[in-house]
Amino acid sequence: MKTIKIGNLKLANPLILAPMVDVTDLPYRLLCRRAGASLAFTEMLYIDAILHENKKTKNLMKTNKEDKPIGLQITGNSEEEFEKFVKSGKWKDFELIDLNCGCPSLRITGNEAGSYLLRNPEKISRMIKILKKTGKPVTAKIRLGFRKNNVVEVAREIEKAGADALTLHPRLAIDGRDVPAEWSWIKKVKDEIKIPVIGNGDVFSKEDVERMFKETGCDGVMIARGAIGDPLIFERILNYLGNSTRRRRVNDKTRFASDINKKTSIDREELSVEDVKKNLKMFKEYVKLEKKFFGDEGDFGRVKYVGGKFLRGFKGAGNKREELMSFMTIEEIDKFINTLIS
Repeated sequence: MKTIKIGNLKLANPLILAPMVDVTDLPYRLLCRRAGASLAFTEMLYIDAILHENKKTKNLMKTNKEDKPIGLQITGNSEEEFEKFVKSGKWKDFELIDLNCGCPSLRITGNEAGSYLLRNPEKISRMIKILKKTGKPVTAKIRLGFRKNNVVEVAREIEKAGADALTLHPRLAIDGRDVPAEWSWIKKVKDEIKIPVIGNGDVFSKEDVERMFKETGCDGVMIARGAIGDPLIFERILNYLGNSTRRRRVNDKTRFASDINKKTSIDREELSVEDVKKNLKMFKEYVKLEKKFFGDEGDFGRVKYVGGKFLRGFKGAGNKREELMSFMTIEEIDKFINTLIS
């Protein structure tokens, strides 16, 4: 299986867990790593919150020895704050720093951060040059553009600034999830620049990963929604890609394009009975890790949101998700999971 090198960081395999708000805290990252993800990130953190040592932000930056290699994903709009961040040394526990230029949230773009930065490729370039002063590998996660597609220009600027890799989610910032990710742009960007290009967007199954590699020539695949409530997706993909006798050869490019155009935000890989059982055990371990690392400071709303994503693939799953949302304590959730597993 191919590997990927980002600066001086060589990954064990090309499968990466995406940074996701309200999902990728330390416990969830550990589950995905144990299933095979070679790299993970904190959820996107606003640089101002890091500098002011916001308590919630400090919890979201929590990591440990098992959580390696780990990337810190940041965003912001002030180059002065980026300089302060570099001098602060608050990045030292991380192997990599990623600049988020793709978040479409109005709360973030309203502060001229996230995908708003795509309007000013030169500013992105300056931010990357500042981050390179840390001596760490620096990457950027981008979209096709803010309101118009300028992805090739942005990608070239990112490479010229000295970035070590780029992740492309091929939608505009204004596009909703109902707009299919245009994977062809991953290939176009890959053809334009020499640094590694990581593909992202509409990856929900092992077949999707194989298709993305074949169709785009990307160096790695970053999995986001497809991994929520299903850390074992990494294990299934690695087994699939590593066993040529089980691969499904895809030769009909017309059918592939048709399949992608039909993809929606709820397309998920069907789980076997055995996978459902494994997933419920993963849910139990997730709750255990949340209690271990955060105790009473844990985000109970997050646990219920992520936990609900584990409950699928079996009869009555919808009712069980509703029941989960009614609980008021982590102990109730623990008993609930034990009942499901038994």
